[in-house]
Amino acid sequence: METEIKLSFPDKEELFSVIEAEWFSDYCLDTSPKKAVLLENTYYDTADRMLEKRGASLRIRRFEKDDNIVYEHTVKFGGAVTDGLHQRYEWNVVCDTDDLNMEIFMKQAGEADDPIELLQEVMEGITPDQLVPLCGTSFERTKYTFGFGNSIMEACFDYGTIRGGNTTETICELELELESGDVVDLKEMGQFIVENTTGKPFNESKFKRCLNLLEHDDR
Repeated sequence: METEIKLSFPDKEELFSVIEAEWFSDYCLDTSPKKAVLLENTYYDTADRMLEKRGASLRIRRFEKDDNIVYEHTVKFGGAVTDGLHQRYEWNVVCDTDDLNMEIFMKQAGEADDPIELLQEVMEGITPDQLVPLCGTSFERTKYTFGFGNSIMEACFDYGTIRGGNTTETICELELELESGDVVDLKEMGQFIVENTTGKPFNESKFKRCLNLLEHDDR
């Protein structure tokens, strides 16, 4: 289960000013400068958007790791959003190709914490040859690790672009994802950041924003 707080910022300067704040070192476990990683993401669905109808999304992410290009195949499903807190089922498989091999994906995804039976229901009847590119994002992610209460969380500073059809929007947000511990700590850390920055709780995922652009583009 992916559990994260999403905060939207008015511009890039405000977003990255968080790293310069006096309190940042109180919670950041390693304040040394981090290199931003470019994440290029494409969302896929069937022509009749079967995954979307089932409340799911399939994303293939391209990025560089240890001087190699790798691909992360991700399926997300369901979940709830309240005051910027996003919780949903998630299955990830990292490989060296953007070609989706369903058999391999299912096998490796079965090692995840979230139930494989649920993933099988989501993907039932859908084959890779039915999938077509739907929309996407491209953004740089700068990542730090926070410690708060009894919890460890990943602070991801994301800046880039969302695209849907011929329309684009800016991504300027901080994702605070729970790695281990208690969601109460995550919510309290999120509230602390809101009270001390210009960040605001944001309920729309990047994928949902992509879909909104597609709808606008179709009008």
